[in-house]
Amino acid sequence: MTTTTGTPARFRQRLPADVLDRLQDGVRDRLRAQDLDAVLTDDPEDVAYLTGFFHHPGERPVAVLLRPEGPAVLLVPELERQHAQEQHARAEIVSYAEYPGVENPFAPLARAAGRLRGRLGMTTLITQHRLTLAQGAFTAAQWVSTELVTRARYRKLPEELALHREAARITDLMLTAGVALVTEAVAAGGDLPSEQELARHVTSVGTATMYAEHDDVVVVSPLAGGLVYAGPNSAIPHGLPSGYRLRPGDTFMLSLGCAVGGRFVEGERTFVLGEPTADQRRYHDTVRRAQAEGGRAIAPGVPCAASNARCLGVIRDAGLGEYLRHRQGHGIGLGMHEPPWLEDGDDTPLEAGMVVSNEPGLYVPGHAGYRISDSMVVTATGSQPLTTYPRALDDCVIPV
Repeated sequence: MTTTTGTPARFRQRLPADVLDRLQDGVRDRLRAQDLDAVLTDDPEDVAYLTGFFHHPGERPVAVLLRPEGPAVLLVPELERQHAQEQHARAEIVSYAEYPGVENPFAPLARAAGRLRGRLGMTTLITQHRLTLAQGAFTAAQWVSTELVTRARYRKLPEELALHREAARITDLMLTAGVALVTEAVAAGGDLPSEQELARHVTSVGTATMYAEHDDVVVVSPLAGGLVYAGPNSAIPHGLPSGYRLRPGDTFMLSLGCAVGGRFVEGERTFVLGEPTADQRRYHDTVRRAQAEGGRAIAPGVPCAASNARCLGVIRDAGLGEYLRHRQGHGIGLGMHEPPWLEDGDDTPLEAGMVVSNEPGLYVPGHAGYRISDSMVVTATGSQPLTTYPRALDDCVIPV
């Protein structure tokens, strides 16, 4: 895409005010459906979803109060007020002086709400301490536990999906850069990179691409990066990069992702350094078949549990069920991991507009792990992977 002057157009990460209004209106509809007079959330992802304000969470409460009518109200400590204003937070901003302070930090929010009475929804991730503070400020409210903001986040607007698609493009670039670093090291005939060196390289590619091509980058943690592990280290599903240096014959995994506009994507591939052994081919091919079946299973109306069963059933039918360690996948949005969960215990029906991971894996202690993951958007008729890096073993072999 180019501008009228012929220069490349820069990607804008922040959602405009009218999109944030639509997100808030979707939550207001759920408030009315649950007969709630307001909802209060202090979850940083909910705050960003409703107002566009991204912040580093800490001990100082930041919260949003939303009612069926009227503007959202954003509570911040005074030190964050300018930060919220500069991000054009879509809310009326109220602040408290400091925490713990001489006044309950939620008192300014209660005053802005006009001493709210009636049914006040609280989101389920609030801590007991924060809830006690909020209840001390909203003394006339009847508190009701609710997941309505979480469920509103399940289905993405087209403008949100555009952010996810851009994150997928950058994730594919990171995967390509990781393979290139290893390939170049093989050609040079020296030491191969370590897990840590690979992780640092792909992270730098992701962040550098974002800042070079985007305006108003939304900084979250992590902005770009992921897990990089090789050989026996990769048999630990969430192992962290170490100083282990790759060597010929290794299986190694690049489990990468990034966030654009605060919206995450993950893309994971498993590679083999040199001619694959029969076992490496069997493990990789089995996971690839499971991932393909998982992609076919992800479709509107399909319960998450049913998709999970179809996907992991391929690994069990291949006689490798003993090496399973986790579910098929999870929802992705403002969190890298968020509901719904593609697992036997979640019967949530998939809906068009959801973004979920499709990441079956098997893990052989003492040998290696094998996982292939794509972030999938649920469409009207099925699903589509957002990440596109090749998945087949022949495309994931690096000759040595």
